[in-house]
Amino acid sequence: MVDFLGMMKKAEELQSKMATMQEQLGQLVVEGVSGGGLVVVSLSGKGEMKGLKIDPSLFKEDDVEVLEDLIVTAHNDAKAKAESATQKAMSEATAGLQLPPGMKLPF
Repeated sequence: MVDFLGMMKKAEELQSKMATMQEQLGQLVVEGVSGGGLVVVSLSGKGEMKGLKIDPSLFKEDDVEVLEDLIVTAHNDAKAKAESATQKAMSEATAGLQLPPGMKLPF
């Protein structure tokens, strides 16, 4: 027989862990860097851009395309770090839960 009370308790625990994790990710700030530190993008754990730093040496009219590429690269670097932190937090939150193979949270 299936232990529905046990399952409900586990679901409540998971919901609580998920809420805590979401709050922590909202406060997390990761930095993506490109051009050897010439461009730095800061993102929250939820992917919201929090800051952008550009070295003044890049403010040349003929370097606009380089600057644009560096911003995109720094953003992608920060986004990858935020996604990695999210995956780690999800793994910790769901530790001990027996999820079906291939099932990922959040849905």
